[in-house]
Amino acid sequence: MQRKRTLSIVALLVIAFLAGVLFTTAGANLLGLGERATTPTLASQETGGTRLTNLDASSLEEAFIAVAERVNPTVVQIRSEKIIRRRPFTWNPFEGTPFEDFFNFRIPNQPEEFRSQGLGSGVIIRADGYVVTNNHVVEGADELQVVLFDGSTYSAKIVGTDPQSDLAVLKIEAQNLPYISMGDASTIRVGQWVLAFGSPLSEQLSNTVTAGIISAINRYTSFGQAVQNYIQTDAAINPGNSGGPLVNLRGELIGINTAIMTRTGGYQGIGFAIPVDVVQYVVPQLIASGRVERARLGVQYTAASPAVIRALNLPHGAAQVVSVEEGSAAEKAGIRPGDIIVAVDGQELTNSLQLSKLIGTRKPGEEIKITINRDGEKRTVTVRLGSAPADNPTASSSPSPSGGEGSASKLKQELGISIADLTPALAQRFGLENTDVQGVLITDVDPASAAYREANLRSGLLIIEVDRKPVRNVREFEQVYKAIKPGAMFLLRVRDPQSNGTLVTALRKPS
Repeated sequence: MQRKRTLSIVALLVIAFLAGVLFTTAGANLLGLGERATTPTLASQETGGTRLTNLDASSLEEAFIAVAERVNPTVVQIRSEKIIRRRPFTWNPFEGTPFEDFFNFRIPNQPEEFRSQGLGSGVIIRADGYVVTNNHVVEGADELQVVLFDGSTYSAKIVGTDPQSDLAVLKIEAQNLPYISMGDASTIRVGQWVLAFGSPLSEQLSNTVTAGIISAINRYTSFGQAVQNYIQTDAAINPGNSGGPLVNLRGELIGINTAIMTRTGGYQGIGFAIPVDVVQYVVPQLIASGRVERARLGVQYTAASPAVIRALNLPHGAAQVVSVEEGSAAEKAGIRPGDIIVAVDGQELTNSLQLSKLIGTRKPGEEIKITINRDGEKRTVTVRLGSAPADNPTASSSPSPSGGEGSASKLKQELGISIADLTPALAQRFGLENTDVQGVLITDVDPASAAYREANLRSGLLIIEVDRKPVRNVREFEQVYKAIKPGAMFLLRVRDPQSNGTLVTALRKPS
């Protein structure tokens, strides 16, 4: 009996203890004291790099602190110095006269040489002293210094630069340095929290950390013939942040800060970073050889017009081939001017500029599948990519032809274009004297028409096909156009005599 009573008392104590724990936890959560009532989860660290694992990101503040503490020692300040030389200023009031040789006034105390200083950021990627930054941070520098998080300063030499991606690699003579861990570009998502590191505006502001989110990805931009896609972020980036890392909440590099969009010259909430997959493609090549080897397709292209995209039911990022380089990989694969590229290795284009990125991140000699639309028919060709010179594009985008003024046409009211036979006088007027292409000249396009806004037609272009039928003059154009049913879409093949490129677009005959 005594034994049963003892067991009952023990059971009641256990139940009371468990109930107390449950009550304490529930009460703490109810009152918002959960963090105080529990032991915080500590982040474990990847040996050598900055990657954090098992991080309890439910506490955003703790996550930011942990990432900042881990990443900051890998971030460096880059100080550049350029020696500017200029000719001394002289003035001769008698220049061009018989007295020129007797008078030559030089302004005294004018320095012929002075030093210009620049500021940027970078990040250590290897323990033996390799640093990644922007090409524009180090371009033209005569001297470079790298300042580490602990204040130690090293002279740096340039290992290699790549203006096309705006990346550069420096080397300092140091060992056992902390280095950044690489992230996975495929995991980058809009809305994701990120931290930006760097030295904005001043040497005294080294290792500044700012927080924000990924505002957008795949912001494609073309600078001249180079095409880049950027990560857009609202983490504060200012002049001096260039070359610094953009990291996720695991402490991994996902981008290199490189540019801002601003109307004031300072931060306005729109910053851009080079994605980590570009860094992983470019940097190892710069370390190995000092240059980047890229594949080459050998085409010039432009965005397919909205009209032809609708007419042929194409992806909205389709790229139309304007010209094909003789002897190029594209020519050998049978790609022709006027073909519309819709996919690479089964990946549909979401932006025409994406074509350059997809080709530029492949190796010369690699085989790829390119899906094209030719005259409304879809086909896939196999291309063995060629090799691009270091300073040449892999596949360059082409701007739309410029507009102009001209005489009226009887088709102006229906289609918004004026056309004429290519006479010697018109050839001279439009600068087409040296062209041997036959076709119908567009002399004017109404800017308010679908021909201008959607079909990208401009004066100075030559129409060589209408509804897949060749035309050599206005009479043949009108015969083909007359046979088209009202309300129907029809294709136009046009030639740009300036670039000698061909493109296909579409118009609709009014009902």
